[in-house]
Amino acid sequence: MKAAGRERVATMEQPAAVAAARARAARGARLRAAQGALISYLYLLPSLIVFAVFFFYPLVKSVYLSLFASNPFGYGNGIFVGLEQYRIALTSASYRNSLLVTVLYTLYTVPLGLLCALGLAVLGNSRVRGIAIFRTAYALPVSVSVAAGALIFLLMYNPSAGILNYFITSLGMPSVSWLTQPRSALWAISLITIWSTLGFNFIVLLSGLQGIPEELYESARIDGADGARLFRHITLPLLSPSLFFVLVVSTIGAFQSFAQIDLLTRGGPIDSTNVVVYAIYRDAFVNSRVGYASAQAMILFVILLALTAVQFKVLERRVVYQ
Repeated sequence: MKAAGRERVATMEQPAAVAAARARAARGARLRAAQGALISYLYLLPSLIVFAVFFFYPLVKSVYLSLFASNPFGYGNGIFVGLEQYRIALTSASYRNSLLVTVLYTLYTVPLGLLCALGLAVLGNSRVRGIAIFRTAYALPVSVSVAAGALIFLLMYNPSAGILNYFITSLGMPSVSWLTQPRSALWAISLITIWSTLGFNFIVLLSGLQGIPEELYESARIDGADGARLFRHITLPLLSPSLFFVLVVSTIGAFQSFAQIDLLTRGGPIDSTNVVVYAIYRDAFVNSRVGYASAQAMILFVILLALTAVQFKVLERRVVYQ
């Protein structure tokens, strides 16, 4: 009888002990998860601080400043005007012209820059002797700053001593005032941007080409595919993630171009190169209209956000991810 009683007591105590052990294990797992999350946040803290200081705070500050009309001296807050400066910017002929110039500048630089980088990447992916020298030469613009590149092109665009006009006049054509004529100034700035972004685009596309398995080309050649079909049905689909990335980054970069315009044309002649970012800079730091410039900057932010969303919505469905 006593032995049976002890067995019943042990049987009753066993589930309680198991439940207590499970509770301790669950508390230990939650504690380890909390410690892991804390360590992860500590690792992310430097990046979060950098983002907060250089992105989130300026964004919030720009929204705040855009709601106030700047005082005549450009310092401090003026009168609260709400969304009035957004209305003024959207109805301003000057701002609409800046948007048009920016769109044209983007259309000039992004497609041509993408095609040039793709052509060089295909050449750089060739398996010939000494190809590393050509790859280095093609990627060289990535090591040159936009300001230095703009000064190099300034010498090339010189109406009397520039190398471009030298070749043009040697062919019997009249020289061109590249930076002082409205019809040629935007193209001249666009060529600088295409050259300065060529190195980065080339590196991205070349890395994408080198990631395509060679077995796919060999199988297609056995089936009778030639070079054009290989490029159309294998290279382009498998390179589409890199092409899509370059397209998005180049579009954003074109909308944010500033240095080459500030150094060479300052928005002229006759506002033919007055892109949105340079117009914002001039209103903020030359005309001391900080609130109005902040409103223009927020409009540009919304435009870039919408344009990027459209690119992801429309073009990403054509991207082939391996």
